[in-house]
Amino acid sequence: MTDTQQFISDHRNDSDAELAAALVRHAGQLALRMRGQGLDAEVKTSVSDVVTEADRTAERFVAEALQALRGDDGVIGEEGASRPSATGRTWVIDPVDGTYNFSQGSDYFCSALALVDDNSAHTPAIGAVHRPATATTWIAADGTATRDGVELRGLAESSLSESAVVTYLHPTFMANDGVREAWLRVVSGAATMRMMGAGSVDLSNLASGQMGAWLQHTVPDWDWLPGKALVEAVGGRCTKVDAGGVTWCVAGNPRIVDEIAERLRG
Repeated sequence: MTDTQQFISDHRNDSDAELAAALVRHAGQLALRMRGQGLDAEVKTSVSDVVTEADRTAERFVAEALQALRGDDGVIGEEGASRPSATGRTWVIDPVDGTYNFSQGSDYFCSALALVDDNSAHTPAIGAVHRPATATTWIAADGTATRDGVELRGLAESSLSESAVVTYLHPTFMANDGVREAWLRVVSGAATMRMMGAGSVDLSNLASGQMGAWLQHTVPDWDWLPGKALVEAVGGRCTKVDAGGVTWCVAGNPRIVDEIAERLRG
């Protein structure tokens, strides 16, 4: 019996939340083991946008497991996995979020997924994130978020000037006046700023009460929806704002999100 077949056998009776947690744990640990054996990274769109065989292998595992266990649901994956949905439900998967970090030997990466329903597309039904290097798993389901099984408390209210903003702006966009100035209006008003390079880890930490807000533009669903589910489950707000010719994803407590949205729009 292969590793994937064993996983399918072990998790055939799981609830959606249990399955989501098991999938991200298994995919993340698989990628970590593969990195330990040595990997080459391939450039996709830039030196910092890369893919490894671990990304592809981990996504293939998740897609095959979902085919066996939730075969009527749809699948969308960063590395190309795609299946239409017959149920109105779609699993959005990112086997290795923070691939550049991963390829450089950093522990700041994760495996993430979200389950979205056509009837509630703005709020994922489930979000799951696993950070392999620390063996930490976050789950959002049924309006509750947990970290390693412990329920997370609601986000504290804070202003931008009191808070750290976790963000990312690719160097090429520094030359885009509209994007750069919108971004600067926000980060110049923050207590401090961090660029970590793995959106789902950033948003999971935010849901855990670390840092104050998250800001990035042109974010694909697989980098947004898993963490969005977590932040919203602890009373945070996640929204999209058009400014500088791009669409920004913003997350944090309601007060700070309103402040960031106002600054983005100028």
